Amino acid sequence: MFVPTEIARRVSPTGDMILPLLPTGTILNDVFLEGRVAVVTGASRGLGKPIAKSLAAAGASVALVARNRDLLESVASGIRNNSGVAEVIVADVCDQAAVAALSLRVNERLGPCDILVNNAGINIRKAIDEFTLDEWNRLITTNLTGPFLMCNAFVPAMKEKGFGRVINITSIASHISKPRLAGYSATKAGLLGMTKGLALELAPYSVTVNAISPGPFATDMNREILDDPALNKQFVEGIPLKRWGKPEEIGPLAVYLCREEAGFITGTDIVIDGGRIAE
Repeated sequence: MFVPTEIARRVSPTGDMILPLLPTGTILNDVFLEGRVAVVTGASRGLGKPIAKSLAAAGASVALVARNRDLLESVASGIRNNSGVAEVIVADVCDQAAVAALSLRVNERLGPCDILVNNAGINIRKAIDEFTLDEWNRLITTNLTGPFLMCNAFVPAMKEKGFGRVINITSIASHISKPRLAGYSATKAGLLGMTKGLALELAPYSVTVNAISPGPFATDMNREILDDPALNKQFVEGIPLKRWGKPEEIGPLAVYLCREEAGFITGTDIVIDGGRIAE
């Protein structure tokens, strides 16, 4: 990363000089998250996997959370092969007891959590009158209650430390929707609302809370479209950039929100969708 200014200086609120910034062309340390502990849910695949890998590459010790041990071990192996630190934790984030045990495990093995990425989620594409109550509850429990339980467990340590980053992976479905997505949109809009409220709640503790709203990414969640050539072609034509998002494009965005330089960004939602909702 290159510093964009010739010479700049940081000053304290009293006007006293604190630290000269570096001249143009100076390369900053890429492992700026060294010493930080990150917890990523849904880290076994989809967008959680590249987010976890990007955080580890930036120096964070990462707790990989999901329900499939084999997939988690594969992600962890990739991180460790690149000299990163990864802890595999098999847990259901919808289960309060499991989340409590997860919190203790993270503290014991890695230390207090600095960065929480609530990425685990599901999508059930159905008309509202086709939903069963069990399906509706499963959607809400996974996409909304899960992030609540994780925040409930990990936010106290952030408040005590006076530093923290919470990133909720929402969706462009929290802004726009389609037929058969009413349930999914409801949960993601709820998560976006929680993001805003929690950001205000935690601002006095220097803990930022933001959302990332991905659009059409080539992940298993969109397998129904990806595997149908005709449907896939039609779908891509509706994206201004005329392509699916690549999973590896979301990791650097999540990492940026964890930088100290991003400490003034809170309570907002960053859309990454190839221009989809700009139409």
